[in-house]
Formats: sequence, structure tokens, C-alpha cells
Amino acid sequence: MADYSSLFSTFMIVLGVESSCDETGLALYDTQRGLLSHALYSQVAMHEQYGGVVPELASRDHIRRAIPLLEETLTKAGIGLSEIDAIAYTQGPGLAGALLVGSSVACSLGLAINKPVLGIHHLEGHLLSPLLASEPPEFPFIALLVSGGHTQLMRVDGVGQYTMLGETLDDAAGEAFDKSAKLLGLGYPGGPAISRLAEFGDPLAYKLPRPMLHSKDFNFSFSGLKTAVLTVVKNHEEKVIANICEQDKANIARGFVDAIVDVLTAKCVSALKHTGLKRLVIAGGVGANAQLRASLNAAAVKKRFKVYYPELEFCTDNGAMIAFAGAMRLQINPDAAKHDYSFNVRPRWPLDEIREV
Repeated sequence: MADYSSLFSTFMIVLGVESSCDETGLALYDTQRGLLSHALYSQVAMHEQYGGVVPELASRDHIRRAIPLLEETLTKAGIGLSEIDAIAYTQGPGLAGALLVGSSVACSLGLAINKPVLGIHHLEGHLLSPLLASEPPEFPFIALLVSGGHTQLMRVDGVGQYTMLGETLDDAAGEAFDKSAKLLGLGYPGGPAISRLAEFGDPLAYKLPRPMLHSKDFNFSFSGLKTAVLTVVKNHEEKVIANICEQDKANIARGFVDAIVDVLTAKCVSALKHTGLKRLVIAGGVGANAQLRASLNAAAVKKRFKVYYPELEFCTDNGAMIAFAGAMRLQINPDAAKHDYSFNVRPRWPLDEIREV
């Protein structure tokens, strides 16, 4: 874990609470000692039988898990509630009900122990999560935020200093992974499943389109790629997904993964060339994808730039990134945390609306 104590002039312990979707995460970050502890519960097994996240079930499970995870986090760190200096929670974007659970936990706890609270943008948490790695990047850098709900390329010059370069015009990359996996009859979550299957596929069997690969901007579009997978499946001689042989499924998966990885890699390289920067940061759940990492690492060697990833445990949603983002925000402005305990969440919250505060 990186030592960031030199960045903080004010020593404090920040509790982070994450509940934007289907993971409940809590963590304690000490600006002097680093990450003290974190605890995470994933709802994947519960939602798997429905083929996707059910918002109402997600909210109810956050309620069940939050306090036990808080107790676990405190026990691991060996500290009491009174030693917490501020509480950071995910204010948005995300599922409204799920966000309200995290907000209510953070605000009611803040009220009970008389500590200020701070709402954090979920995507900012992801953007800053690679700074928790053993070899963190320095500002400025290009960031690819790639997950089930977002695919964005941006320039990051510091905390709150984000310039959007491009984003998806339709489906996010992670969403395309999940939907294409479903078309192939794979389980939920589909991203890891289709990536594993792709390892056994023939890269020459299916050449799927690379949407916007040669566009002169940094935007993405993945709905056409998903449609191409659907077309291949429908054109199969048996017409029924269940009857497609496993090898053909693997070949389709390989064609899909290669296409999406090629687009993501090419856009990152173009953004680096456009800005003249030499550091690329990958954040979000798709950042754990082995094929994407291999492609970016190869491009980094060829084009002479350096690529940074979060630790694998911090690729998905987690409380550690929220606690760290809160600590970074409070370093810039110690008054950013308030004794305002209203349950204020923002399910839709564009990243470009936040500023260095």
C-alpha cells in the first residue's frame, strides 16, 4: 500500500461508506498510516438468479449488511467510533434506494457521534482508487473509467480537476459484456464469464465490428457490437443458444472480447498522443479484465507510456475508494465535511459538475 502521508498536512481518520449498487463497502483511511481496514459484501449471488441487479433487493440487503460491516471494519482497525474524524459516503450516481441506505447510515452515525459528513461522487472514488496501489501514479494522467454503467476517457490534473475527453454514446463497456454474455447463455455477472470463455476461442473465427475505432474523437459506442453478437447467434444453424456448441460459443466470445479490447486500447493510445501525457490510469470493474490489461500493457511497451491499475480488490465498488476520496477532498478543503445530516443523494450526477472544492 502506498504511503501518502506526505500529501496530507492534516492528520485524520475518515470512514468511507459505499452502497451505490450491489456491493456494500465500508473502510477506514488514516491520512498518516494509510488504509487501516475495509470490509465488503457483494450481492452477486443474490442477483444471479434474476440475471441482473434488482434495485429493491439491493437496498434491503444494504440495510442488513451495513452495521455488521461497520463493526468488522472498526474491529480490524482496532479503533473506536470516537476516533473517527469524518464520514464520507457515496452520494451518487447510482440506484436511488441503495444510495439512500448508505447516506442514512453515514448521516445517522455522524449525528450520533457528532462528526461531519461528506458526500462523494462514486466515479471520483473509482478515479482515485489507483492511488491506493503500491505504485500510485502522479498527476496529471489520462484515466479510462470503464465499468458496467460508465465508459469515459478523461484528463485528470488533480483532485476535482477532471476534463472529459470522451464517453460512450450508448451502452457502457461493462454493460456490453453482460448483455453479450446473456446472449450466449452465460451466467451473471457476464463480464468475467465471457472473458474466461474467450480464452478458449479462435481469434480468426468471428471478426466482429470495432465501433468508432477510427473516429476522430474519443467517444465510444458498444450497442452495435452487442447487436453483432446477437446477429451471429441468430444466424447460427441451430437458431437456439443452448444448441450452440461450446467451442463456437468460445469463438464468439473471443471475437467480442477482442473487438471491445481493441477499441478501448486504441482510444487510450489516441488520448495519450493528443494530450502528450505518458501516464494512463485504468479504473472501474472492467479494469480487472485480463485481456484488456494484456492489450494495454503491450501498447504501453510499444508506445512508451506507463499504465496503472487499481489493486484487483479495489476494481469493483468498495468503501476504501470512498474513504480515500473523502480524505483527499478534506485535504483540499477541511470545511468540505459538514454537520448537515440530511439524506441528500444524487442518483444522476455528471462527473463534470464536481469541482475542486
